[in-house]
Amino acid sequence: MHVLSSRNTLSKIVLRNKIDKIRLLFHRDKESYLCFYRILGFYPRNINIYEQALLHKSTSLRSDKGRPLNNERLEFLGDAILDAIVGDIVYKRFDGKREGFLTNTRSKIVQRETLNKLAVEIGLDKLIKYSTRSSSHNSYMYGNAFEAFIGAIYLDQGYERCKQFMEQQIINRYIDLDIISRKEVNFKSKLIEWSQKNKMEVSFELIEQFLDRDSNPVFQTEIHIEGLPAGTGSGYSKKESQQNAAQMAIKKVKESAFIEAVNEAKTFRTSPQTEVITEQETAELKNELPQDEISFNPSEVIADPNQNKSPYDDLESPDRDLQ
Repeated sequence: MHVLSSRNTLSKIVLRNKIDKIRLLFHRDKESYLCFYRILGFYPRNINIYEQALLHKSTSLRSDKGRPLNNERLEFLGDAILDAIVGDIVYKRFDGKREGFLTNTRSKIVQRETLNKLAVEIGLDKLIKYSTRSSSHNSYMYGNAFEAFIGAIYLDQGYERCKQFMEQQIINRYIDLDIISRKEVNFKSKLIEWSQKNKMEVSFELIEQFLDRDSNPVFQTEIHIEGLPAGTGSGYSKKESQQNAAQMAIKKVKESAFIEAVNEAKTFRTSPQTEVITEQETAELKNELPQDEISFNPSEVIADPNQNKSPYDDLESPDRDLQ
């Protein structure tokens, strides 16, 4: 029954591709459709979604209604879809493996470095539109565009076509699941390296320790970046809990709202602070002084402007502003 269903799905895909190919004959922008076909393995229906997926926010474009026109919303959608698809693939590929193994394997595939490389491999880096004046052109751009591209496929063709793209065009060509599952990734080192590069304060705090059902000790670590909670992680050792927390924190720092809050906290920490003295503290300071020091006659302090006046005082010194 499953084989019959697969054959039907494949037949529908082949038929749909033929229909889309016929439609292509009537499109003016044939070259763009062919360009995306070489990447996708099928013809897009709504090419505008794919073009928006490759539009970086630094271009500052807006729609007819005045809304920002970039790939950020598609990136948000693609991130969620990509997690689900890779989780689906990894779950079926590694039958019987524990949750921690599956989670780590998925994380290695969807992490920023991997997505950056995949974007370059399939040629997305040459299609991304961005402002050369913007300092935002960094290592995150390609991976973000890849996620947005997945979001575009989902909106244009649906979940199954997304999964087909990831399996046939990406994983079968560029990723060895067995090798990547055994690859060690030190998330803690990556987070510390990022914090040092951006001069951010990062702290690891063991917040809880308890026993599981089999009386094995479990540790829970929380990470703060500039005093703000960035992620928590559990594990059967402190090291494992720190790695899991760091993995969550790395994903957190990609959120624009969080990184803005972190930058504000950093600015507050590094800016000179003016000490505010309350009225009560002022009164206490006065009480500590001798009485004759806080009682004075204003006439004794304000001198007569003509008293002890030098004849040279009326002469303006050229160096007065430098004194």
